Amino acid sequence: MIRGFFRLVGLLLLAGGFVFMVYDGARWVADQNLRFTRFGEFWNDIHQSSQQSFRTMVEGAAPWLWNSVIRLLLDQPAFAVMGVLGILLMLLFQPRKRLIGYSRD
Repeated sequence: MIRGFFRLVGLLLLAGGFVFMVYDGARWVADQNLRFTRFGEFWNDIHQSSQQSFRTMVEGAAPWLWNSVIRLLLDQPAFAVMGVLGILLMLLFQPRKRLIGYSRD
């Protein structure tokens, strides 16, 4: 049950990454200017206060984590971050292989 839920979330993230890739590509064709939507910019557009509260939580726990890891992640293109997270979830929670000749109890 949980495995299926995380696979669904991974599939939705993968689809969201594809949507952002098409959006950035269409914007490039229209403007003749290649500019990717950053993940932090997307998160800020969706819900700004949650990003600020996440920042205060991370800086309270480990200040080095915000500057070295999270900030780097937020500066990456949205399609890349969502695509990689989706692929990781799909691979980590793939269905078990059936055992041939054995029954599972």
